[in-house]
Amino acid sequence: MENMHSHLVLLCFLGLLLIPSFCQSDDTTTAVYIVTLRQAPASHHHHEFITLGNNNRHGAPGRRTRVHKPSFFRHQNVTKTDRRHGSYFARVHDSLLNKVFKGEKYLKLYSYHYLINGFAVLVTQLQADKLSRRREVSNVALDFSVRTATTHTPKFLGLPQGAWLQNGGFETAGEGITIGFVDTGIDPTHPSFADDKSEHPFPVPAHFSGACEVTPDFPSGSCNRKLVGARHFAASAITRGIFNSSQDYASPFDGDGHGTHTASVAAGNHGIPVVVAGQFFGNASGMAPHSHIAIYKALYKRFGGFAADVVAAIDQAAQDGVDIICLSITSNRRPSGIATFFNPIDMALLSAVKAGIFVVQAAGNTGPSPMSMSSFSPWIFTVGATTHDRVYRNSLCLGNNVTIPGVGLAPGTYENTMFKLIHARHALNKNTTVADDMYVGECQDASKFDQNLVQGNLLICSYSVRFVLGISTLKQALETAMNLSAVGVVFSMDPFVTDFQLNPVPMKMPGIIIPSANDSKILLQYYNSSLEMDGNSNKIVKFGAVASIDGGLEANYNNEAPKVMYYSARGPDPEDSLPHESDIMKPNLVAPGNFIWAAWSSIATDSAEFLGENFAMMSGTSMAAPHVAGLAALIKQKFPNCSPAAIGSALSTSASLYDNNGRSIMAQRSYPSIDLNQSPATPFDMGSGFVNATAALNPGLLFDSSYDDYMSFLCGINGSTPTVLNYTGQNCWSYNSTIHGPDLNLPSIAIARLNQSRLVQRTIQNIAGNETFNVGWSAPYGTSMKVSPSHFSLANGEKQVLSVILNAISNSSVASFGRIGLYGNQGHVVNIPVSVIFKIS
Repeated sequence: MENMHSHLVLLCFLGLLLIPSFCQSDDTTTAVYIVTLRQAPASHHHHEFITLGNNNRHGAPGRRTRVHKPSFFRHQNVTKTDRRHGSYFARVHDSLLNKVFKGEKYLKLYSYHYLINGFAVLVTQLQADKLSRRREVSNVALDFSVRTATTHTPKFLGLPQGAWLQNGGFETAGEGITIGFVDTGIDPTHPSFADDKSEHPFPVPAHFSGACEVTPDFPSGSCNRKLVGARHFAASAITRGIFNSSQDYASPFDGDGHGTHTASVAAGNHGIPVVVAGQFFGNASGMAPHSHIAIYKALYKRFGGFAADVVAAIDQAAQDGVDIICLSITSNRRPSGIATFFNPIDMALLSAVKAGIFVVQAAGNTGPSPMSMSSFSPWIFTVGATTHDRVYRNSLCLGNNVTIPGVGLAPGTYENTMFKLIHARHALNKNTTVADDMYVGECQDASKFDQNLVQGNLLICSYSVRFVLGISTLKQALETAMNLSAVGVVFSMDPFVTDFQLNPVPMKMPGIIIPSANDSKILLQYYNSSLEMDGNSNKIVKFGAVASIDGGLEANYNNEAPKVMYYSARGPDPEDSLPHESDIMKPNLVAPGNFIWAAWSSIATDSAEFLGENFAMMSGTSMAAPHVAGLAALIKQKFPNCSPAAIGSALSTSASLYDNNGRSIMAQRSYPSIDLNQSPATPFDMGSGFVNATAALNPGLLFDSSYDDYMSFLCGINGSTPTVLNYTGQNCWSYNSTIHGPDLNLPSIAIARLNQSRLVQRTIQNIAGNETFNVGWSAPYGTSMKVSPSHFSLANGEKQVLSVILNAISNSSVASFGRIGLYGNQGHVVNIPVSVIFKIS
């Protein structure tokens, strides 16, 4: 789902998911609703995780799933009080439903009790209205759909000689930290998730109490000390009649590939050989290779997923005791209502943050338009996608000395040898005509071609929109070429296929895809001009065009990087649909997300080109988010008492503003012709900058925010008091409702509307040794800015308040950007991006 094939595919996919099967045509039609009760959930009563809940409470309705507790967890103490929490809340929920409906039909899907107190239920609109009128009920929300949004990146991020070294080397990097993935599941047989690949044994995670589902697809023994927990959640999908237990796998097993990929990017074992199509592409490693993995499958290839299932997965992950939650998923629509922050997923994640869990989410693949962000809330760490310095290049050398660049993880033809080019449409047998099969040029059926014409030559096939849609496949075209004994295959791009990126795909024979329609036109002009035709019959008597393929198996590491990818969603992040409410800077930062090698499920069907392979190359913000989740595990390992906000601060303030050549990071503005349509990245493109793994482990100064700060922020939104009460069960009168977005103690400053003047304050704390800092700044265009004090000294543990005064000196509605830099005499540099949109002088 992250192949970034085209905007066309994305639109088709969104259309599929956004047409609800429960359109409210009458009051008897049922739909899934997420109901929140006023009574506080279990996590709000405790400062530590409940060690074990009701194992079966998240099972699909009417289906029993055996849950296996790995033997290495069985020694842990489980109190009777802990066991009773889940069943107590479930009884309360059942009692309420019985009282309200009194014999009416309904189906409860989940009881949530750890992060939110509520349930998901299948009812009619009239029944939902009944529930909303009950005094015990605070909120009733209609369920909505969601979707899914490495061999070299550890080296590109400097981990071997930097962050890993600081944590004792790759053998212990991330040890004791559990990352929870809400995704499409995992392939437990993959060596990236084995617990016997390291000379340093995996410990038992001290505070994790999860369990493993046992099904025919996910047999006993699938979990180990590396993969410590696995469950699946599909009740909402089942009620809609779209879940197929055999195709979608009613288990944590990953039939898609996306979840296996993201888990290995963050926490896959170190040194696993990447072999694809019989070729070796190096050894893979996750960012935190010695951390633990817990899987909460709530998304599926055929239909994506639904909020009710995702909330259940998040609730279970928090109860199990994960340290980090990684969400490479985004909503299919901007949440409606008073503000984007008020939706069931984000509010569940707010409770997760209160429980001490760091939450990472993909920004979404809806860029490069402004305000295209799909991750909204300030308590969520949002990650955009960039390139990295490794590229695979192959090329087609024509007989007229023209060289055309292309893509393809394929060997080349024989060195210094040119081969005849023949187009598929000119290689048909006597029983086939283009009139009979207008798509014959896509090379999907070898029986339609004359082998005598193709044998020993380079076969040209057409790459049309049917490849993008999955109707035709590269794999079948390559099989056709091999069956016809072609030397290699060249795919020319249909001019109607535009605005998409091709991932390099593996080929077992010499091959190349020409991704540019203009380059494909050059190829075909040369080919057609080299044909010799019979003047009388108008038949081809000689194929004169020749070419050779330079292979694309060798990686090149001289690419200028990072660059913000065109598809990476952009800020600002509005509270609603209006830019003058955009007071939270998003994304938080950017990380590698393009052309990422990582583990692949053995029977994954998400990419036909990687079917049956153990590794795949994918692109998207879904690949960027787990990079940061893994790096956050390294920070959590070094600073176990760091709050989620402090971890985010360490990542943000240490981020880099420059590429590997020392120049400003660039952002792609459109596709194709990305090199011609790029400009310096702004904070709305890259947030604080590109993640710097080593510097994040030694940030010097930290910005911190608490649950109460986020609650004050929500209460400060105009008209939000009843909504806050509905979602959290807490009254705004107990919070400071004068706090707005710019007042949150974030490592960034975003002001949507600067009316003459504004004072913003930030509190920083020193976690390093004694250090003196000088303060420098550059004001956003159209403003003046002053930061005080201009220098200060802090001992370890001491705090300093920075006061920032911004004045509008001209009227403008165009966003402008500045920065504040804190430069310590011990080498620490703290980077604070500043943005102002509307300026009223």
